[in-house]
Amino acid sequence: MELGLHNRVAIVCAASQGLGKATAAGFAREGAHVVICSRDEKKLEAAANELRRVVDGSSVLPVVADVTSPEQIQTLVAKTLTEFGRIDVLVTNAGGPPAGMFPTLSDADWEKGISLNLFSTIRLIRAVLPEMQKKQWGRIINITSLSVKQPIGDLIISSTVRPGILGLSKVLSQQLGRDGILINTVAPGYFLTARQKEISIARAKAKGIPLESYLAELAKDAPVGRLGDPEELASVIVFLASEKASYVTGTLIAVDGGASRGLF
Repeated sequence: MELGLHNRVAIVCAASQGLGKATAAGFAREGAHVVICSRDEKKLEAAANELRRVVDGSSVLPVVADVTSPEQIQTLVAKTLTEFGRIDVLVTNAGGPPAGMFPTLSDADWEKGISLNLFSTIRLIRAVLPEMQKKQWGRIINITSLSVKQPIGDLIISSTVRPGILGLSKVLSQQLGRDGILINTVAPGYFLTARQKEISIARAKAKGIPLESYLAELAKDAPVGRLGDPEELASVIVFLASEKASYVTGTLIAVDGGASRGLF
């Protein structure tokens, strides 16, 4: 299927590993120019080199940026425009906020979660909108988590903060649709990323069981009976960014192997 992404310019955040890196690779395979960011320069450069090998000669621009910093977000956008002259796609993404039960979480923990997940999304979208409005074309896809559909006890900050991204996306989809800008959200389920492994190690320790046993339990929560491959999420995101998804906006798509039980 021709997705119409050849020579489009996509910014993918938190793309030095995991879901972000798989998403960036998906865009590279479609012939898009890819800008990736992360706080870790060493990991970012390694990811950029790996992505260039995915598609020989693909354009990959690594930019060291912390998405909790307004100034670094502006630098990310400025470097993208200097290199490619346009921004067509934005994929917002960031690590998860601290895990823990309500009594153990401080104001600083909550503030970190709000800055990392909600404010980063707000600022990234604000930064790219002028260019998308100028071109009258844009795609914004927000990576959240299963917690926006099904709150998770020890991820109370994520379960509180990330649903705000759904409200933001819905309102902006209504305001910007006539500008040719489509905004959607994806909710990944259980993928064995570095973040998931970190959470799983802590939960396995609390249960007093080996990590492998906990991961097997986790896989059973999904009707498909396994954890997800990051490329499976990437495929959905790349489709939402494409010409083929031209009538899809303001929606949430769970990519979770059926793990979420709710109707909506």
